[in-house]
Amino acid sequence: MDLELKGKHVLVTGGSRGIGLACALEFLREGARVTLVGRSRGNMDQALAQLRQAGFTATGCCADLADAAEALRAVDEAEAAGGPIEILVNSAGAARRTPFDELQPQDWHDAMQAKFFTYIHVLDPVVRRMGARGAGAIVNVVGMGGKVASPTHLAGGAANAALMLASAGLAAAWGARGVRVNAVNPAMTQTERVAQGLAADARLRNTTPEEVLRQAQAKMPLGRMATAEEVAAAVVFLASPRASYISGAVLSMDGAATPMIV
Repeated sequence: MDLELKGKHVLVTGGSRGIGLACALEFLREGARVTLVGRSRGNMDQALAQLRQAGFTATGCCADLADAAEALRAVDEAEAAGGPIEILVNSAGAARRTPFDELQPQDWHDAMQAKFFTYIHVLDPVVRRMGARGAGAIVNVVGMGGKVASPTHLAGGAANAALMLASAGLAAAWGARGVRVNAVNPAMTQTERVAQGLAADARLRNTTPEEVLRQAQAKMPLGRMATAEEVAAAVVFLASPRASYISGAVLSMDGAATPMIV
């Protein structure tokens, strides 16, 4: 299927690793032009090298998206180098998983900064520019923690829930100006970040991360975690003109681990 993405300028935050990097690679395979945003120069250099090894070229920009001014600078740099951003994929930031009895008030603040505001700081200037041009697509990679409360992910889950509401609300607000906004909620996905969550669960249960993973996968109807590439495939479709009437949707990707009607 031709997703009609050839030549489109895509900005991927959190694009230097994990799901963000997988999304970048999938967009490049579809012929899009990609700008990555990440916090670490080392991770960014490694990501760009990995893309080159796969036969693709992308542009990279380093910024701390928890800072609104830094986020705006990254958006301005991306558009100065690659033209108007036609698609935004937010995949930056993740709240630290903490067992509930270890949570302190600052952890809740940190979770909102790490997950919610890193998205909003980029989304706000981009959605306004898209609306002024009359077209654009935004996909927020959020997480199932905003739908299913976990005792090791309460602060991060609250940030995820806020992002889901913001995604649906912005879709309704900006739809008349040609902008679509959707969210994707992956559950456990094979990335570097999953190890942190397994360690937090292991502390809470007084067991090992390996045992937590074994038990989690045993409960999954598909018998395994998702891959970053599987999440990326959904993101790229939702961002494409082929999904032109899908907006305000929140797509759960947990392999039917939590049967629900949404």
